[in-house]
Amino acid sequence: MNDLNKARATVLEVGEESAAQRIDNFLLRRLKGVPKSHVYRVLRSGEVRVNSGRIKPDYRLRLGDKVRLPPVRISASVSRPAAKPRSFPIAFEDPALLVIDKPSGVAVHGGSGVSFGVIESLRAARPEAKMLELAHRLDRDTSGLLMLAKKRGALVELHRMLRDGEVEKVYVAVVKGVPAKKQFDIRESLHKHVTASGERRVSVKEDGLAAITKVRLLAKSADFSLLEVRLMTGRTHQIRVHLAHAGHPVLGDDKYGDFELNRGMARQGVKRLFLHAHRLSFRHPLEGQRLKLEARLPEDLRQFCETNFGSVPA
Repeated sequence: MNDLNKARATVLEVGEESAAQRIDNFLLRRLKGVPKSHVYRVLRSGEVRVNSGRIKPDYRLRLGDKVRLPPVRISASVSRPAAKPRSFPIAFEDPALLVIDKPSGVAVHGGSGVSFGVIESLRAARPEAKMLELAHRLDRDTSGLLMLAKKRGALVELHRMLRDGEVEKVYVAVVKGVPAKKQFDIRESLHKHVTASGERRVSVKEDGLAAITKVRLLAKSADFSLLEVRLMTGRTHQIRVHLAHAGHPVLGDDKYGDFELNRGMARQGVKRLFLHAHRLSFRHPLEGQRLKLEARLPEDLRQFCETNFGSVPA
């Protein structure tokens, strides 16, 4: 291989910025250029120690923990290109929390063929930030509100609130066809798997994880519907899979959608997933006040709604 540098074993003490972080994520951020498979290999082998003891990959670090990083071989030739600084429209920001309006087509983080995403670009744009972490995720082609934490305590509490259903998440979607009811729930369990090509896929399966999606019809035309969608659980690709299973795939969905319809819509200029994280309502993770945030529909989605439904959701 090309130039290889052998890193020395080091011991790091966990500070406030890393407390409550999983050890695997902690290592992946610090061992730049080390293949992910190797990071997990040294974890499983016990070469990584916390307070001189072996730990599992899901161990959450505590303030003051001493982490021993083993000698590893780092190849400069496989390191990712540096992320380019980028700013995004801000819906809310204070010392603990940042909520942005993510555009469609931008991944939230690097991986799966993407060198870097929102989180890497924001860190590059804010080198003075002691901490900046994603509190949740949006699919690459979904636009709208994305929460990030600037303090470890805020991140831990946001994760708890998301698990316990204390964050109200409201999306807007344009779908194929018109539902028979103006309001309905989709309660099909979902199973996540990886295809032979390495892509994540989700399917409806009885023994999958429980998932609930609440749907309300906002407007309709002969061929399409504008829906308000509330996530009661946060499963991977939940809205897209649930709506496709109900017979109303989201326009532009390249994984679960109507591919022939998508090709026809692309010729008319519809070249993105018509799913938008429209509103968030939750208690501030540290201060306690109620936050109600909204991201207006992107221009392409607004124009489609005005053309096909005569209106845009408030």
